[in-house]
Amino acid sequence: MNRWTLRTANTSYTVEVPDHGRWAELSAWGPRGVEDGPSPLAGHGRTPFRTAADAAPAEYLPFGLRPFGGAELDVRRPGGERGSWWQFAGEQPTEGAGLRLAFLDDLLGLEAVLCYETVPDTDVIRRWVELTGVGADDLLLARLDSAAVNIPVPGGARLTYLVGQWVQEFQLKHIQVERGTFAIGSTQGVSGHEYAPWIAAQDAAQPAGPATPTWGISLAWSGSWHIDASVDSGRLLRLRAGREPHEGEVLLPAGGTLITPQLLLAFSAEGLGGLARVWHTHERLESGPRGRRPRPVLYNSWEATGFAVEQDGQLELARTAAAIGAELFVVDDGWFANRPDDTSGLGDWEPDRDAFPDGFGAFIGRIRDLGLDFGLWVEPEAVSPGSRLLADHPDWIYRVEGRPATLIRNQLLLNLGRDDVRKHVLTWLDKLLHDYPISYLKWDMNRPPTERGRPVSPLPRPADLDAAHVANYHHILAALRTGHPHVMIEGCAGGGGRADAAAIAATDVVWPSDNTGPQDRLTIQHGFLHAHSPHVMSSWVTDSAGFFDTRPRSPRFRFVTAMAGVLGIGADIRAWTVEQRAEAARWITWYKKWRATIHHGAVHLLGAPSDDTCGVQYSAPDGSHEIVLAWNSGLLNGLPQLPGRPDRLRLHGLEPAARYQDEATGSTYSGAHLLHAGLPCAWRTDFDADAVVLRRC
Repeated sequence: MNRWTLRTANTSYTVEVPDHGRWAELSAWGPRGVEDGPSPLAGHGRTPFRTAADAAPAEYLPFGLRPFGGAELDVRRPGGERGSWWQFAGEQPTEGAGLRLAFLDDLLGLEAVLCYETVPDTDVIRRWVELTGVGADDLLLARLDSAAVNIPVPGGARLTYLVGQWVQEFQLKHIQVERGTFAIGSTQGVSGHEYAPWIAAQDAAQPAGPATPTWGISLAWSGSWHIDASVDSGRLLRLRAGREPHEGEVLLPAGGTLITPQLLLAFSAEGLGGLARVWHTHERLESGPRGRRPRPVLYNSWEATGFAVEQDGQLELARTAAAIGAELFVVDDGWFANRPDDTSGLGDWEPDRDAFPDGFGAFIGRIRDLGLDFGLWVEPEAVSPGSRLLADHPDWIYRVEGRPATLIRNQLLLNLGRDDVRKHVLTWLDKLLHDYPISYLKWDMNRPPTERGRPVSPLPRPADLDAAHVANYHHILAALRTGHPHVMIEGCAGGGGRADAAAIAATDVVWPSDNTGPQDRLTIQHGFLHAHSPHVMSSWVTDSAGFFDTRPRSPRFRFVTAMAGVLGIGADIRAWTVEQRAEAARWITWYKKWRATIHHGAVHLLGAPSDDTCGVQYSAPDGSHEIVLAWNSGLLNGLPQLPGRPDRLRLHGLEPAARYQDEATGSTYSGAHLLHAGLPCAWRTDFDADAVVLRRC
């Protein structure tokens, strides 16, 4: 038997290929040392009336070898039978800390290489598969997952996932699966608002808590996808994830190679909170130097002016934004010609001369003279029906020949997978950034693809449209990062519709939701921070009441909520009183002082927004201080705690014997007190949130 162990900062992952050589299987995955002894998966899944492959904790299997339990790969020749029966062909050389295991089906003409890579200084392992047609025939792939992972769950599986809809993304949910299959996914050409391509798993026999072993996966794919979680009669949980091709079958030409998206694997012995910190560490390291530069406090004009963008109004907003301490001014939708509303203008990306009579460059110069950087909203994948671009290139949109094209938000979608469309989009974005001193782009996408046709296709065979669109989206982002390294890019798709691991790695921040109501946003951010780092979470202070929870909240509550990630302002600040502007300036000054800890400290999620009191704790990397953002989030029946009866928020990760001093009040606490009794929160109607700095004495 061949055996390999991959080691991360704190975990290990052991893979074996049995002597029969028909598949690789997982022997152990958990904290370092878990591999020393009998496999924790031994005996799980192995029940009568099933094939050995169906019962094994296999890493990746084709239909054929695994006929009953669900296969990760479904492949056939055109006109041929489904299935592959491959054999282990050996370990291939790899660079760095990784593993490549090759399997070969000579009869079908297919080589599959299972690829593993550890991410230095994290507890994340990347997995993917490279499929190569090595025979004379083309192959058709009906399913092409990235990986499967197996977890023993004697008590059944407790799954945590993120569900939602537009303006209600990233809702944290739990489900217990004793037997059967649970599935989530998207067929919208993006990762979608309804589910995030992320899931966490625990053995339901163990109570959920900060010391519960927790496994998680996250699919780095910005297109359609699926995750399946199945618990079999042998109490083995099998998680399978991969892209969801809209074509039904993907062509693998003879001699060609197809590489699946990466599936990120993570383990923590510290429950869901510990797993979140693993993901945060990975995202911070993956973004490299881009992730370490300060995220500016931005002002975005959308909620103040909508489409009514014109020079004098924007400058008035910019002067007020600069006065309260904003560092970046972003003009949203409506800055370009023929855009009075959402029915026209997309595709013809030229500044509106009537709105900026002194010239767009002069306007930006006046913004920058205020000490503000300048940012701009764009939607490169969209086109309006009456645009010059569509008139000149009617074949550039997704549509089926002879069929009507569906309008969503009064717009159509460019087929970004075409090389000519990719070149066009990159050319005008590159010119825009060369012509004007822009330091921030908000890339939006407000509709999914519907009719997935490619009229007048230049290819002799059907294109893999979803993969081509995703590849060119990332190609453009990479080219912009190379050509304009000073420009920060915000990822948005009608809010959080494209916030997968790959999209986050390719941008600087993401917009989790179009819902900026403070109580709604608190719940969205709570779910988001389970999967993603605060340094990528853009959040605004606005005047919005919210879509679902419209209870009034103080400016204090709104600022403390927005400061949990990357602070922005989106309200009509012209209407704010002198007192409101002064309060905003104080909060912005506080945030600038402590944002490095908020963005790069270890995050502890304290309770949930459904509790009367919840919070987020950020531990400074050097251990010198703790930041606690706390909210009176429950307000049962709209009433705060009685006077003199403070609520308590128990903190995490402190040294019990150390002492911590509240910078604002001078109160000191032992670590043990804060861990077990908790930080007192004396809520009042006008004091419904707090931002506390605890310095270690």
